[in-house]
Amino acid sequence: MKTLLYLVPLLCAIAPLAGQVTVANTAAVRAELAQKAEREVRENILPFWLRHAPNQERGGFNGVVKVDLSPVRSALRGSLLSSRILWTFSAAYRRYYEPLQLKMARQAHDDLVGRFWDEKNGGFYWTITADGKPLDTTKQTYGQAFGIYALSEYYQVTSDPAVLERAIALYRLVEKHTHDPVNGGYFEVFSQVWQKAWQGKSVINPTAEKSQNTHLHVMEAYTNLLRVWPDAGLRANQKALLELMLTRIYDQKSHHLRLFLTEDWSLKSDRLSYGHDIEAAWLMTEAAQVLGDRGLIERTRLVAVEIAETTLKEGIDRDGGVFNEGGPEGVSDSSKDWWPQAEAVVGFLDAYQISGDKRFLEAALGTWAFIEKKLIDRKDGEWFQSVSPQGEPLRQPRISLWKCPYHNSRACYEIIDRMALPEPKPGGTRR
Repeated sequence: MKTLLYLVPLLCAIAPLAGQVTVANTAAVRAELAQKAEREVRENILPFWLRHAPNQERGGFNGVVKVDLSPVRSALRGSLLSSRILWTFSAAYRRYYEPLQLKMARQAHDDLVGRFWDEKNGGFYWTITADGKPLDTTKQTYGQAFGIYALSEYYQVTSDPAVLERAIALYRLVEKHTHDPVNGGYFEVFSQVWQKAWQGKSVINPTAEKSQNTHLHVMEAYTNLLRVWPDAGLRANQKALLELMLTRIYDQKSHHLRLFLTEDWSLKSDRLSYGHDIEAAWLMTEAAQVLGDRGLIERTRLVAVEIAETTLKEGIDRDGGVFNEGGPEGVSDSSKDWWPQAEAVVGFLDAYQISGDKRFLEAALGTWAFIEKKLIDRKDGEWFQSVSPQGEPLRQPRISLWKCPYHNSRACYEIIDRMALPEPKPGGTRR
């Protein structure tokens, strides 16, 4: 396998993008980007969620807040949103120690555990009614992963052993019920009593037994759990999962993720998700670093640069924004959701820090410029959910089961941390 030292000179040149920024003084632009990210998360993203997410009448959170910022009182509520709010404000409090952030994290924890946890069978329900009754009681593996991810972060804030115990119990449920003992990996969805029930029930893809999306976020969750619970069994399971990500889900020829798969890893779709590609790139390097496995660190860094290069060639519009989806024929959805933009900035910065190639820094700056120009709502706060191919905000909910503060707040946190690291050298490694 080529080392990164040999890889960097072989990276192909690409046509300049209209949204791309040419970097002359890297120290200055890195400092400016970090400052912008800090202002964005502290003055725009977090305040929006503090104002509009809590349900003042019933407790918990509003399931849907419309484009005019009015809550839909009858909307169902999802455990995913509560998990992501819990992670976001736990991470915020670990940085800024603002009491309102801790209060929001506690509210999210109490909501998640008090309303979504199945006391009899364990695990989180997918949705509840507006008044708190179980609605979709399936156990989505994707949803359990975000529970582990959020609880692990909250434990770092509280040091409450009960929080860690629940995260570990949820991890053990995932391993006991969702792991495929024959082909490896994790199945998508189960009934309330943990019976396999994938067909037509998965929120990721109703026709696929397995998906990159679920595996990506199980890996992300296990990374965070390892930070607070360095268990040998968890390490072994995470190492096996990362190996699957590199060999079964990552396509080494196309440098894309294989999105939807059968039980034995056969491909079920030729669709591409540029946002998931670049998100996986940096989450795999993070997983390898937390594992501390030198061989996996080197392999994931190589893959991260390959994915970033391919995303730069195929998935970026001339305005610097990331297209939603594509396929063998090219881009198939040229709208631009908020979350691929957030993940692309981090993924390109990761590739820059690995390789020292300034094109990746320029790509990150170009996507951030697109975010500032098209996605950040200067009037009401937060980011629009999506913009049209023409760059106009779509009239979509500002808060929903899927529209959350996790991608963009995390991108800001990552930008701040990464821009504080030493300047990378071409052919070098990140840390």
